[in-house]
Amino acid sequence: MRARRGFTLIELLVVIAIIAVLIALLLPAVQAAREAARRSQCINNLKQLGLAVQNYLDRNQVMPMMHGNFAKPDGSGPNSTAGDWPLGWGVAILPGLEQQALYNATNWSFGSNNTTQNGTVALTKVSVYICPSESRQVGPWQTTTWTNYHANLGGPASVKTWSGTIVPIRSDPTSLPGVTNASPAANLGPLSLATITDGTSNTAVFSEKLVGIAGSTPVPISATANAKRCIYDSAMNITADSGNPATSLAFVNDCNRLPGTQNSYVPTQWTGAVWHGSHAGTMHFNAYTHVNTPNKLSCHAANGPGGDPGSWYDAITPTSNHSGGVNAAFCDGSVRFIKDSVNMQAWWAIGTRDGGEVVSADAL
Repeated sequence: MRARRGFTLIELLVVIAIIAVLIALLLPAVQAAREAARRSQCINNLKQLGLAVQNYLDRNQVMPMMHGNFAKPDGSGPNSTAGDWPLGWGVAILPGLEQQALYNATNWSFGSNNTTQNGTVALTKVSVYICPSESRQVGPWQTTTWTNYHANLGGPASVKTWSGTIVPIRSDPTSLPGVTNASPAANLGPLSLATITDGTSNTAVFSEKLVGIAGSTPVPISATANAKRCIYDSAMNITADSGNPATSLAFVNDCNRLPGTQNSYVPTQWTGAVWHGSHAGTMHFNAYTHVNTPNKLSCHAANGPGGDPGSWYDAITPTSNHSGGVNAAFCDGSVRFIKDSVNMQAWWAIGTRDGGEVVSADAL
């Protein structure tokens, strides 16, 4: 009778080693494929937002504004209370996102956080406002109403305030910190398509932002996994509408030179906190600026006109979990991937609606 032959120990170890190598090679490929699918869905979300803006333009002949000017039912004035913010652009474009029922449930005479008058919109999760590449699955403030998509408030405020495409309403400039003259207020909305003189294909309307961190724990820059979710303090002084790009460049350099031990402002949960609300004086919830380039730090110009981190002169920077950059939607409905290495002048240029810049095809 012939003896039955099995694996020797060496053969078994060789087979295990080969399997381990194959798994090591396969896992990154699987992860890359999954991220490619998530990034594709993220692009699709931005395309839907861009088309919703086009639908809004068709209905109203103006761009949606950063926040609505809600009033008491008798028309006597704002119906806002402490902790209650105006409804924002996220609600305004709902009909173009096939969310007419949710839009109809909104009471524009009250704020976005009024769970009595706007309970439906205040607590509803809308999947098109969430990028699948976001690693956090619960909102930083409210568990359901967070968003990864922010509207373009404009380029550096020291060049021109509110030079973007979704800006605050002109009728209430006094609610914006540091507004003491007519010049910045003149740049407010509503904006017609004719005001986008740089061209709709050269002007951003939305980009991505990782949501903030719940609670009031400061996060140092060295905590790289969370640094892109926070706002840090710069010592720079910003003068609105000075027309001086050198000031903006100094602000960016000062921000990027902050030491790794620098702690973030707290709380940090305002970033992406809600899709349905906006804030008259800050970019807390769903707005960003074209100051620092993608995936760099967000910084607060502490000596600027206002005092609240996320104010309109700050660098609130688009960030994502995509490798090497962020997605951005443009006013013509297109979506492009903007690399982290984008030229700063080109980045500033696509943030302004009427800066007169020329952006070449290979600059982004």
